[in-house]
Amino acid sequence: DLIRSIRDPEKPNTLEELEVVTESCVEVQEIGEEEYLVTIRFTPTVPHCSLATLIGLCLRVKLQRCLPFRHKLEIYISEGTHSTEEDINKQINDKERVAAAMENPNLREIVEQCVTEPD
Repeated sequence: DLIRSIRDPEKPNTLEELEVVTESCVEVQEIGEEEYLVTIRFTPTVPHCSLATLIGLCLRVKLQRCLPFRHKLEIYISEGTHSTEEDINKQINDKERVAAAMENPNLREIVEQCVTEPD
């Protein structure tokens, strides 16, 4: 429910409407007392999607802000659905790269537009 309303950076649709994320792409495992591993596997609309990294960043930011419990978050592109999935997976799961990306005011503004709930 937390990620279904994230909007696509280029289109007026949500990631759920575009089938970039579905309920079946989310896995939650308890890894300790009150600790969970949340794994998201998303599917870009095209194999060369230039915004796949940005979509992964939006997923990470939204979940980090909204999850009410201690968690480890792993976000991946669904295997075989993007031409540079390995590189993108490294970027969106690297805390330092994510922090650096969110320091960029232009990028932060785009992420905020995508993750903010519509009124």
